[in-house]
Amino acid sequence: MLIVNTPTIEGKNLEVLGMVSGNTVQSKNAFKDIGAGFRNLVGGEVGAYTKMLAEARDQAIQRMVDQAKSMGADAVVNVHFSSASIMSGAAEILAWGTAVKYI
Repeated sequence: MLIVNTPTIEGKNLEVLGMVSGNTVQSKNAFKDIGAGFRNLVGGEVGAYTKMLAEARDQAIQRMVDQAKSMGADAVVNVHFSSASIMSGAAEILAWGTAVKYI
């Protein structure tokens, strides 16, 4: 399935099926959170959180795609992402876009 952040797909006529979304909330265990706290003291990338957010993004995309497939979509256009801190060490990733069918 094609996933793009543009409102159209060049060379394709699209039938809009509706909005689709996927989200997930992820957290790290306490030991990794403590390690991240130490990293915060000295600066630099917090690898454990970078990996956590990448995995969360992939999961949110997959949930969005699954919803689009259930509607019979060929693609999702105008895809956006949002993130929010839910609590210390936990974040939500939301992916949303418009499910479309090629006509």
